[in-house]
Order: sequence, then C-alpha cells, then structure tokens
Amino acid sequence: MSKGTKVPGYMQGKGSRNPRGIIGDREIRYKCSLQNTILDVLRGRPGWQEVPGDGDWDFYWCDREWLAQNYDTMFLYEHQKILHFRNHYELTRKNLMVKNLKRLKKQTERELGKAEGQSFEFFPTTYELPSEYHIFVEEFKKNPGIIWIMKPAARAQGRGIFLFRRLKDITDWKKGEYQPLSDPNREVPETYVVQRYIENPYLIGGRKFDVRVYVLVVSYNPLKVWLYRSGFARFSNTRFSLDSIEDTYVHLTNVAIQKNAPDYDPDKGCKWSTQQLRKYLSAKHGVEAVKKAFKGIDNIIIKSLQSVQKIIINDKHCFEMYGYDVLFDSDLKPWLIEINASPSLTASGKEDYDLKFGLLNDLLNVLDLENRLTGKEKRVGGWDLLWEDGPILADDGNMECAPNGTTASIPNSFLGCHNERKRQLRELYTAAQSIKKS
Repeated sequence: MSKGTKVPGYMQGKGSRNPRGIIGDREIRYKCSLQNTILDVLRGRPGWQEVPGDGDWDFYWCDREWLAQNYDTMFLYEHQKILHFRNHYELTRKNLMVKNLKRLKKQTERELGKAEGQSFEFFPTTYELPSEYHIFVEEFKKNPGIIWIMKPAARAQGRGIFLFRRLKDITDWKKGEYQPLSDPNREVPETYVVQRYIENPYLIGGRKFDVRVYVLVVSYNPLKVWLYRSGFARFSNTRFSLDSIEDTYVHLTNVAIQKNAPDYDPDKGCKWSTQQLRKYLSAKHGVEAVKKAFKGIDNIIIKSLQSVQKIIINDKHCFEMYGYDVLFDSDLKPWLIEINASPSLTASGKEDYDLKFGLLNDLLNVLDLENRLTGKEKRVGGWDLLWEDGPILADDGNMECAPNGTTASIPNSFLGCHNERKRQLRELYTAAQSIKKS
C-alpha cells in the first residue's frame, strides 16, 4: 500500500489527515471469506476488484475466526473497512447479552427509577449455567410446572437446544458435566443459558414464528444505527402445542431445523416477508396496535446496543450487521430471543436471495467507500437511520407506515414498510450473474 505510518486501527486519532482514505479514483479492492450472496454482491459492484491471496485490500468481509486471530496484530489505513468489532461477542453470546442487559437495567433503575426499568422487560428470565445453577434451582422451585428452555451460549442454528418441565429432566444432563472440576485436566463445561419459555407465542395458522431483523452499526461512539426495512418471519413446520415439548419442529423456527422436518416443502419454505407480516397484523389488529408492537422492536434494538456501548472496542474501521431474532407473544409484545453476529447470507430460494442481495448491496452503499454520500442521509436504499447519538425523526415525505393524516414527527423507523427496490434488484441481479458466468 501507499507510504505512511501504520498504527493499530483502534489507536488512530480522529483528526488524522486525508479522512476519506487513499482510494481516490482507482478500483476498490476487496476480500471475502464467504462463498454466498455477499460474494455475488461484491463481484457485481462496478469498480470493485477481488484481491487474491494476501493482497492489499480496502474492504474485507471476514469471518469471526479470522478477526479473532488477526485483529490485535493488524494495522489499518484510514480508509479500510472490515466486518466485526473486536469483541462483538459481548452482544451476540447469549449469556453475555443477558448479563449486559441486566446491568444496564439495574443502572437505569438506580438512576432514573423503577418505571424506566420497565423499558427493559423484553427478555425472558434467564440464568447462566453452570455458574448460576443454584440460583436457577431456587427460581425453578418457586414456579412449579412452567416450561424452561436450555440453549448453548455460543452455538447457532438451534443446535443443542431443548425444553423441559421437571428439574430431574436436566439432572441426568447435568451429571458428569457440571460437577466440580477436581481433575485439572478435565475440560471446562460448555456454558448454557436457561430461560423461561414463552408459552403464549403469537400464532398464524396455528404455527409459531419469529422475526429476523437486520441492524447495521457503523459506530459505537457515538452510537450510529441503521435498520433495514425488509426481513422475514420464520415459521415452524408443525402446529404449536405445549403437549410435545420435545418436538423441535414445533418450538424452534430455525431454518436449519425446519428443513429436516418430514413434510418440509423446500419450494414453499416457512417464511413470510416482514411486509407480509405487517400487513397481516395490521388487518387483524389495526395500524396503531402494530405500530406500537414494531416500536417495541426499535426499543429492543437501541437498549441492547446501549448495554454494550461502553464495552465494545469502538474502531472506525469496523462495522457490524446483526441479525436480531424477535418473537411476538399473543399480546403482540415483542421479545428478544437472540442476536446473531453472522446472520446467514446463504439464500433458501429466489425471494430470499433477492432480499439478501438487496440488503448487502444497500449496506455497501451506506458504508460509502466510493465517497458518494453527503453524510446527512436518513435513508440509503432499504436502510433507515434509526439512531445517531439520539433518535432520528422521519422527514415529512417518508411516512409509508404512518396512519393517514399523520403530521406529527415520527421515528425514522420503517420495518416492514414498502421497500422500492424490485426494479433495482433485477438490474443488480442480472449484472452479478453476468459477472459470475464470465
């Protein structure tokens, strides 16, 4: 790369020279660890060039393992961008996510009162095992008969999850794994979280679902957050029932689980777009009720990010695209299930590919390595600026999901609202496919 003193990315001063970097009019050089939709998007962007091997890069869509191994010894130039913040796991490991939310909730109650603490009532009662096993047992005995769900803290795609009603259901599981480590050579037991199961999920056609929401963080200090308009609801393949808590096809909505169901139809899948979901809910419950429910999702996003704002190592070279999983209960209250640092970018069908292609192409436009934006944009493609050191209000001409006649300022949040990008997607898709074939 060009001459200049290298310093670790997170140590670079805010007032360094040449703030737009050294790309200029040349092509943008990228690397990509994945072989799915993101690679199609990168190859389809005019003026972007893939870098082989260990070549110099301007943009790197890396995996978490590569970042963990290389970040601390990496030196970055002003203009370089890389996926993931150094300690992203503070928000995306299930046990740490809850720990950080509990801490911020306590701090909020201490400083602003119990009433303000109510705004954190969006995650189920949760304990970390093995460290909080005895506290959990006390809570379990206070609430006999309710259902709990066990989840490995650091696994994804529904692996290792199971439900139980009786303490003895986990006694055998616990034996040999959560005993004191008398043997110094013995492996440390895997961390789990145990949560109170939401027994009254909102059902459509008798089936449970959760909602995948995409969130882009380009800075933690100050906190700057974008929310993508499109996403999808993932349905279970089997009608909901509390009589069969051992049936994962009933209780887990992960596609990795559902695609193995005996009657799964790969052509139909088990997904609705967030736009379809919002229309359905609005027709059944009214616009205001749904607006309140989706405002609850905004609250989940901001509170969760604020819970790690002072912990995440902020680096202007880094960005994060989170996949939030949210579940509505029968009262349309949204609950945070988990947050993914690497949401799947592998498409399950044509509609899913179109969604993810547009999501990622718009994300690159937000990051703006080409230096086309003014920095004052509230919307870029399907991404809406939700927060920039405070809430962002929508412009008067950007009211797709507002009730007729609304004149008051509303948050710049349009999850599940109209996303005008079908024609753009067709053009981008055609360009990417032609490059792929060449």
